[in-house]
Amino acid sequence: MVIGKRIKLVSCEHALDAVAGYTVLNDISAREFQFDVSPAQTMFAKSMDGLCPLGPWIVTRDEIPDPQSIALKLWVNGELLQDGNTRDMIFDVARLIEYFSAFMTLEPGDVIATGTPAGVGAFRAPPRWLQPGDRLRLEFSQSGRLEHSIG
Repeated sequence: MVIGKRIKLVSCEHALDAVAGYTVLNDISAREFQFDVSPAQTMFAKSMDGLCPLGPWIVTRDEIPDPQSIALKLWVNGELLQDGNTRDMIFDVARLIEYFSAFMTLEPGDVIATGTPAGVGAFRAPPRWLQPGDRLRLEFSQSGRLEHSIG
């Protein structure tokens, strides 16, 4: 979700009023840097250049009246590997905004990434790692698609 106005300590009931819109974000992790030390370094492994493609569109909040009914899909080299829906989220969008705004001021343009459906390569048996040249396509039901390759 993309935040549209400055908020702090917003209630769940008013949290969606702060949303400007929604977009696709590919939360890629450099697993070799995430799990090479203990405890795992999730933030570092997700913060390198090229690891968080975003967009290409923001769908405004009025176009998505229910953020808990968005279909999410990911293809790698044309093979569907993730197929989920925001209704399966552990915490819904409003609850996430309420929680984060309790600890930090959210500003217009801030992006909250919510996680990913089942099927992440590192947790497949056997693991399936992205390779240079792999083509990824991500879609959510009310938006266009995000396509990119692994460099």
